[in-house]
Amino acid sequence: MFCNPHDLSRSHHPADRSLPKARGHHPDLTRLQGWQAMRGEAKLPNRRAEEERAWALRMGLTGADSIEDKSIPTFARGELPHYAGINTFLKAPYTEDVLEVGNYDATVLGIPFDGGTTYRAGTRFGPQGVRKISALYTPYNYELAVDLREQMTLCDAGDVFTIPANIEKSFDQISRAVSHVASSGSLPIMIGGDHSIGFPCLRGIAQCTSKKIGIIHFDRHADIQEKDLDERMHTTPWFHATNMPNVSAKNLVQIGIGGWQVPREAVQVARERETNIITMSDFERMGVDKTVEMALELAWDGVDMVYLSFDIDSIDCGFVPGTGWPEPGGFLPREALALVSKVAAAGICGMELVEVSPPYDTSDITALMGTRVIVDVLGSMVSAGTLGAHKRHMDKPVQIPHGEFSGKRWSNAS
Repeated sequence: MFCNPHDLSRSHHPADRSLPKARGHHPDLTRLQGWQAMRGEAKLPNRRAEEERAWALRMGLTGADSIEDKSIPTFARGELPHYAGINTFLKAPYTEDVLEVGNYDATVLGIPFDGGTTYRAGTRFGPQGVRKISALYTPYNYELAVDLREQMTLCDAGDVFTIPANIEKSFDQISRAVSHVASSGSLPIMIGGDHSIGFPCLRGIAQCTSKKIGIIHFDRHADIQEKDLDERMHTTPWFHATNMPNVSAKNLVQIGIGGWQVPREAVQVARERETNIITMSDFERMGVDKTVEMALELAWDGVDMVYLSFDIDSIDCGFVPGTGWPEPGGFLPREALALVSKVAAAGICGMELVEVSPPYDTSDITALMGTRVIVDVLGSMVSAGTLGAHKRHMDKPVQIPHGEFSGKRWSNAS
């Protein structure tokens, strides 16, 4: 670098050294994401937010005369305030009548089951924990310039009725619930629960289609042995999932595997079935973009849809202590979010977020991370225009009978 000698002659003056050097040009702010996102927000609609405010006044009465903001109702309804209300995921509408899920682009299902746990139980409370802390979020993401409330429809169908003492009956309940949502065309989003639910969740989707399905699985553990403690547990979902005729083991991609908690039985099955494992060391060497490129190429090879499975313990346990099998050395939160966002942009036919265990959580940070994974997946698909692409493949929809009832429960209304 060459300097002007006159500059050097003035360098002994303290006042001169404190002055910044003049720039010869102005920075191009238009290349910054912050500049682009600020202008992108102006293009977003606001119709559904206005509808929600009108709905809140109808359902919750108008506010007191002293309230200056006339959009505030007497009873809390909708997004605000974040600390009040009966929580659904992201305070989305609760579809108490599950026959209505087909009216929504995506449906959240809680799966409060930890009967497949082999060490620390507690993930049956995962759906409650994730829903509770999800109230902290708004539907809008500044960086993506995406507003989920305005650009998609989302509902919460509540929890599947699982049977705590019976794995197989719970699996049947889970598959039945997921198949109902998938048959409606709505994207099923499952909040677990331990990772044993991976098999019945994917089975529920596979029952609704004649098409082939790949799997992208984020975890520190391989979860592909046939049995654990003589049962199908949270270490076994992908053995049984890849036994289904339209789910090939060669399209199973597992990212983040490693450490001291991978049973050799699982490694033997992975080798026999020719699955695809990308370790944490592989990821560190390749980076986000190359890892996603490889995962998508392998998972999508010859299939029509891809299912996303995210185990919260794939993230370093220093960030997510509330899980059944904490393991150091996993993803940093930013890395995990970048990975799932780029995978989801290609489109998915369903997803599960598993192994959040509130009894072991600290300040809800594990549940918060699980919430963030889900909303980033939705935001990425909305931004990429791939949300709903799976619908055309649901060519074998199931029909599940429902009971008959009229009137209002716990009510004197006629």
